Amino acid sequence: MLAKRIIPCLDVKNGMTVKGINFEGLKEVGDAVELGAYYAAEGADELVYLDISATQEERQTFTLLVSRIADRINIPFTIGGGISSLDDASRLLDAGADKISINSAAIADPSLIDRIAARYGSQFCVVAIDARRDGPLPGAGVQPGFEAFGEAGLWHASTHGGRRMTERELFSWAHEAQERGAGEILLTSMDHDGTKAGYPCKLFSQLTGMLDIPVIASGGAGSVKDIADVLTEGCADAALAASIFHYGEIRICELKARLREAGIEVRLQEDRI
Repeated sequence: MLAKRIIPCLDVKNGMTVKGINFEGLKEVGDAVELGAYYAAEGADELVYLDISATQEERQTFTLLVSRIADRINIPFTIGGGISSLDDASRLLDAGADKISINSAAIADPSLIDRIAARYGSQFCVVAIDARRDGPLPGAGVQPGFEAFGEAGLWHASTHGGRRMTERELFSWAHEAQERGAGEILLTSMDHDGTKAGYPCKLFSQLTGMLDIPVIASGGAGSVKDIADVLTEGCADAALAASIFHYGEIRICELKARLREAGIEVRLQEDRI
């Protein structure tokens, strides 16, 4: 059995990790490199860094930050945010990122997934989907073959922090991303994100059941139980969280110890020696 992964997420602006709601009311919670190194020492399996910079100049500075992260951190890390072309992906992978995550750009031009996977391999390409539950959009519908998922037509991919809905139905879009070469799906339920009320486990269970690639669960982590539930009932391969780690509500080493006690296979620090 493959070990489940615990992945802290760090939103980064001007070299600092920040936290807010839908990128508003941002508060600095620590230096991006040092906080990442702390999480690595605590037992995180991977990290996800999201660049929320607004200008091209800030994005170039972020590329330099990626090089610093690569020099300092000894666990895999994924970079997302503002990646809209193969050149953007190449720049960040060449700077030392282990994977890149694409979201809005993949919805606008799905062939970007094919191009990244063709050049670097599927293992380097994560497709992030920010989903909201909603009635089917006009003309969207559910693609043939996905009717069995019942609630499929009620979940659509969104962009701009969940504020703009698209015609991309969640399950068919995730399947297309896999077929185009995505190595992982990072699914965030925008309806649960920031609520700390738990993940929508049924949704994740449906998604993992139809895909052959790993699914990372995001949106709703508020307790050890929430994470345990999405890794078992939700069948997710990994759980991503931010606030509960940034604000010290639970340490990663403690979380993993309690997951192991609950019978969930995770890698503890002593397993790595």
